[in-house]
Amino acid sequence: MNEEYPHHGTQDEGQDPYAEREWARAPVPADSQPPAIELPPTGDDRVDAAVAGLSRLPGTPADEHVAVLEEVHGQLRDILGELNEGQDRLVEPDGAKGQP
Repeated sequence: MNEEYPHHGTQDEGQDPYAEREWARAPVPADSQPPAIELPPTGDDRVDAAVAGLSRLPGTPADEHVAVLEEVHGQLRDILGELNEGQDRLVEPDGAKGQP
């Protein structure tokens, strides 16, 4: 506060700046949600099951989408890891070919 403008900077004292920001989540009518998308099969039942987890997104609040996406991503990453391990076992080192 200064002498030229004695009330400058005092208008917000005693006010809660967050009180105006508090709001209740509005309900979302069922008919306003986008229709579920039917995804084509991938040819791997494990991948199809993981991707099917994405169908939970339309009924889930936006702040919970990250958890659903992380879960599906983790499942897909695990499947890819298993596939890579299987390929590593099938490929023989160059020096081991034809040797007992």
